[in-house]
Amino acid sequence: MTKSADKDMFRPPLNARDVELLVQKTGFDGYFSVQTFSLKHRLYAGGWSPPISREVFVTGDAVVVLPYDPVHDRVVLIEQFRAGAFAHTPESGSPWLVETVAGRIDKDETAEQVARREAEEEAGCALQQLHRIGTFYQSPGATSEQIHYFCGIVDSSQAGGIHGLASEHEDIRVFTCTRTAALAALADGRVSNVTLAFVLQWLSLNHEQLRAGAA
Repeated sequence: MTKSADKDMFRPPLNARDVELLVQKTGFDGYFSVQTFSLKHRLYAGGWSPPISREVFVTGDAVVVLPYDPVHDRVVLIEQFRAGAFAHTPESGSPWLVETVAGRIDKDETAEQVARREAEEEAGCALQQLHRIGTFYQSPGATSEQIHYFCGIVDSSQAGGIHGLASEHEDIRVFTCTRTAALAALADGRVSNVTLAFVLQWLSLNHEQLRAGAA
């Protein structure tokens, strides 16, 4: 197989024109919505699928940013209560999760603006350079959300304390740790959410370049 053929593997032969929407219904409409799509789509072997029904959690896109201090080789992390984690294990484990900064993109905001705003609100950090990691679906079988990932350069020397917006019922503990300690927590299973795991993996591959740029 040639290199060009390998590259083409990431160009799906089907697209939105190969889907026939039959019926769309709204089951809930609030801060987010739940939509039921009845549809048919083309099959790889040719022809069309029978009518199928799928419920989708429809919401706006979000931003995740990992504040990183390349001078001291430290990351700024946050911890907060998560209702989803509580719903999954209401009688065991902890619904307080160690995470990285994140937030939803409001109307007329860019992903970069959200990264800077959320870093200030959730962690008290002023981001310097922003390094875009990429944009990805988190769970495309169930939600429409795409997440824009960044690493933001910070001075971590004053990071810490309790942050968050009272109007949004946020109660966020902020702390710092070395990059190696964060990666050790990932390796031994103490990191339990995919957004933090993903940005830490990216940092493990790119920290030398970031530190060289800060020298």
